[in-house]
Amino acid sequence: MRKKIKILLFLVAIPVLFIVVSNYAIESYAEDKTYNEVSAIQRNKVGLVLGTSKTLQNGHINLYFKYRIEATVALYKGGKIDFVLVSGDNSMTAYDEPTDFKDELIKRGIPEHKIFLDYAGFRTLDSVIRAKEIFGQEKITIISQEFHNERAIYLAGKNDIEAIGFNARDVSRRYGLKVQLREYLARTKVFLDILFGVNPKFLGEKIEIK
Repeated sequence: MRKKIKILLFLVAIPVLFIVVSNYAIESYAEDKTYNEVSAIQRNKVGLVLGTSKTLQNGHINLYFKYRIEATVALYKGGKIDFVLVSGDNSMTAYDEPTDFKDELIKRGIPEHKIFLDYAGFRTLDSVIRAKEIFGQEKITIISQEFHNERAIYLAGKNDIEAIGFNARDVSRRYGLKVQLREYLARTKVFLDILFGVNPKFLGEKIEIK
């Protein structure tokens, strides 16, 4: 019986340890690469905004969306980016993250010709790698919440992209608890993706940002 308990504890400990190590590695790599103030961040040609849904299931505005919009507008109007690349999910006709972001950014004063859309940003990995392989960017500013930026910056570094992050305002722990718990698993999956050489679901023809 004791032997079975030890085996069970061992089997539980391994994934927990993997999660802890993954989280530490990503946070360590991204240290000093994310910024909270427009005045502190360096200028890059392109800001990569990581997509999310505009509204929640109850119809209310998604605060992750709202705060990423605000962060993007602040960077653009602060002269820290020249173009915006919005990468998100458009896997269904009725669900179009990039266009939702674009429409809102235009309302906030960013010219349409300064906004480029990546409709195949189904995962953070896809968004980051496609920014380089499709849109030709080897140096970018990633725009999302800090926890998301850290993971994206780690993925960028592993794909020879020089990336920094501008942190959109975060949400309360209660509001974003599910997202934050899911982030721990997503960070673990980063290492599996790198280990097995996972590529974006789609690539395609190159698009020049100019």
